[in-house]
Amino acid sequence: MGKKILVVDDEQPIVTLLSYNLEKAGFQVAVAYDGEEALAKVASEQPALIILDLMLPKLDGVEVCKRLRQQQIMTPILMLTARDDEFDKVLGLELGADDYMTKPFSPREVVARVKAILRRTEFVPAAAESGERIVIGELEIFPERYEAAISGKSLELTPKEFELLLHLARHKGRVLTRDQLLSAVWNYDFAGDTRIVDVHISHLREKIEEDTKKPAYIKTVRGLGYKLEEPKRHE
Repeated sequence: MGKKILVVDDEQPIVTLLSYNLEKAGFQVAVAYDGEEALAKVASEQPALIILDLMLPKLDGVEVCKRLRQQQIMTPILMLTARDDEFDKVLGLELGADDYMTKPFSPREVVARVKAILRRTEFVPAAAESGERIVIGELEIFPERYEAAISGKSLELTPKEFELLLHLARHKGRVLTRDQLLSAVWNYDFAGDTRIVDVHISHLREKIEEDTKKPAYIKTVRGLGYKLEEPKRHE
């Protein structure tokens, strides 16, 4: 059986449409129709990915996302909404959603996004012991394990935050534009929505540079983009 996907939406036709297409693609499907049921199903079903509608009864999608991340549940989240609203999009991403789609959507595209997210978050446990390790100052990144640590302390990163960090690390010292990061990390066109990059960079900085007295790893190059480099000792 394929990986389990939790579909959370209060509209039965959408649940039926998504369930049919996901099962046809080889996935198992669990469903929830409100925010409270969604939280319960995450605990009981332990899905590999959550498709989460923004507008839900009892608890909306934003609150569900917020509570899951507060509980350190980093299951990837693909957020859906009927509103093509920049505020909603950015808010969902700020709270830890990994991707975002606006209704109406193509079921085929939803399935493609689900597969892409799962591919990026998969790793081979057997390779963990001998896998690649990237060290930049006190920052350690383990690509196969999807893990990172700073000063020996594990970082709680969403899959998308980890992918962004890893891409910056693999291009240490090189300035990457927002459009380059969108293309490399998100793998498809966000129509120049570079705020998505800014939101995730902000999250990474908060987690990596928790101690504001320590020098920064991620630098903003005004008018260009971002780069990751080892802090200079004299800073």
